[in-house]
Amino acid sequence: MNRRTFCSSLLALSAAPAVAAEPWPSRPLRIITAGAGVTDIRARWLAERLGKVLGQPVLVDNKPGAGGLISMEAGARSTPDGYTIVVVHQGTIAVNPFIYASLPYDPFRDFTPLTRMGFGPLVFVVNPALGARTVAEFLALARSRTTPLTFGSPGVGTPPHLAGELFKREAGIAATHVPYKSGAQAATDLVGGHLHFCIEGIIQMRPHIQAGRVLALATTGAQRVASMPEVPTLREAGLPDYQYNGWAGLALPAATPSQIVDRLYMAIAQVLGGSEAREWFAANGAETGLIPPVEFAAFMRAEHDKLGKIIRAAGITAE
Repeated sequence: MNRRTFCSSLLALSAAPAVAAEPWPSRPLRIITAGAGVTDIRARWLAERLGKVLGQPVLVDNKPGAGGLISMEAGARSTPDGYTIVVVHQGTIAVNPFIYASLPYDPFRDFTPLTRMGFGPLVFVVNPALGARTVAEFLALARSRTTPLTFGSPGVGTPPHLAGELFKREAGIAATHVPYKSGAQAATDLVGGHLHFCIEGIIQMRPHIQAGRVLALATTGAQRVASMPEVPTLREAGLPDYQYNGWAGLALPAATPSQIVDRLYMAIAQVLGGSEAREWFAANGAETGLIPPVEFAAFMRAEHDKLGKIIRAAGITAE
């Protein structure tokens, strides 16, 4: 090709119409979660309905372990194109930064907040073989033992762990924390008699409660749960200063285009803002907690600062 032909080719290319950008979404999306627990159950419920709104399948990619470090690192390293959504929660945003010397992600720099996906109390459950039918009986038993009771959680710094540590402090009892890779594993060991108690999400423990495999002694919020009216709060049961609400949310890798953030939030709001979502979350002792991205960003920062003070005061560190 001579110089004149080459230059003519360049001019022809520059004059050609620009190729249209790929429409979004044009392929399946994924939601990264950490472990088979409450957030995974909620993510799968949302994924099924969000896929119908977006016209593309939404798959759940479960990456358990290390208190959410694995799932958060995977999310932070994902391409910011709107096809990867990350489940975040108290542990990954407001706890891990204070209990680990270093993190493979930054909870604010590496993510763009979307919205909350669940907000509400946890439930205090025990193995029936323990012999305690009320919180008062449980505390009397705990204080009479020469060895501490054990409780499980999906990992160090997760909401069930923090709720358990707060319970120990308010009740003035000793208890040994046993971290697992998921809430489901902790629940299995509680049912099997390898743990004495757990403070877990209601949706996670409801099947075991209904089957009589565990006993629900109390919930952790300020008021009783409408779907479990017979179960008192820990405040009512003798711990007047105890209150703990767990939350989970959704975020995107940092630098995701703002127009995709807006479109995805509107699609999620279409699901979480409907009556089906309100009824489903309420039946499991929670609310959707839907708020816009800007408000969720402020909420995440406030939780980070609030829980950071509690963790420093309690001296909680990664095990």
